[in-house]
Amino acid sequence: QVRLVESGGASVQAGGSLRLSCVASGLTFGSYAMGWFRQGPGKEREFVARITRSGITTNYANSVNGRFTVSRDNTKNTVYLQMSSLKPEDTAVYYCAASPIYQVASSEYRYWGQGTQVTVSP
Repeated sequence: QVRLVESGGASVQAGGSLRLSCVASGLTFGSYAMGWFRQGPGKEREFVARITRSGITTNYANSVNGRFTVSRDNTKNTVYLQMSSLKPEDTAVYYCAASPIYQVASSEYRYWGQGTQVTVSP
């Protein structure tokens, strides 16, 4: 059974930082590109960041580019999202997802975690 478990969500003030983690089990982690998505209150789920199987290539949504960094450790079956200079508009539930294809579209992601809440206050 494939499981993706996110952690690290918290309530922080604007300008603060957080690091989210997502631990995968039940799959060959290194065979999957990984993505981070988020869904804010009253909003649709949106792409945040993605990383290739090797971790060499990354890509970000314009709204987080330069503030967020995605990385992975294939020896630990873990993908990270380092978030800095957080803004209230970053408030959302953050999800990690695994895809056999390095894509932005959420429909391409086969496995999803349950999400972790990030709340940024002004």
